[in-house]
Amino acid sequence: MRNRLALITGGTRGIGRATSLRLAQDGWDLVLGYARDEHAATATKSAAEALGVECSTVRADLTTDAGIDELFDAASSQMGRLDAVVNNVGATLQISGLAETPPQTIRRVIDLNLTSAILVARRAVQQLGSGGVLVNVSSGAATTGAPGEYVHYAAAKAGVDALTKGLAIEVAPRGIRVVGVAPGTVDTQVHADAGDPGRPERVARTHPMGRVGRPEEIASVIAFALSADAGYVTGTTIRAAGGV
Repeated sequence: MRNRLALITGGTRGIGRATSLRLAQDGWDLVLGYARDEHAATATKSAAEALGVECSTVRADLTTDAGIDELFDAASSQMGRLDAVVNNVGATLQISGLAETPPQTIRRVIDLNLTSAILVARRAVQQLGSGGVLVNVSSGAATTGAPGEYVHYAAAKAGVDALTKGLAIEVAPRGIRVVGVAPGTVDTQVHADAGDPGRPERVARTHPMGRVGRPEEIASVIAFALSADAGYVTGTTIRAAGGV
């Protein structure tokens, strides 16, 4: 019997990397999309293969139709039939109030976090068969609104939650599940990439649990959503935000 095959966007850093390695431990073969970081892609591929699974990495710009096609075409041609897609890619890019955020940054954030998520989901349900699962990685910001930090990002992730609900109902008759996972603040490079590397430590001081999340904790929720244990779970977003 062949291993199950999962495609993970943004699968070589942060939550994506943790999810890749968790699924590799569970025996999934992997196709991992990434944007720029060749070192992280090579390291994640090697770590996954060391766990005994097949792993392919594809550099692709998911804000373009060509990039999305390249990633999904590589999955079907190199690895075979898809069983799951983790729609994970995303970024905040800047931390500031909306009035101080340049219009071009807002457009990039919406394009990456919402438009590309919708188009990835479109390709996912075209290629997934009965029993397939799409996991959309949202954010706790979708309901808090993230005032003073990135309300445009929060709005994009709220759109992802709506995508999860509507698409799940649309494809349920085909035997495909669509589940959202909404992390809270997680200790990843995304904060430094947005210019605020100290944000996790600052947030932790006011967090109900006194700490921010670890990527591996979010990966465990995603692994559950993909598993047979979640066979009756669809059209909902699981919040993993430590009480926020």
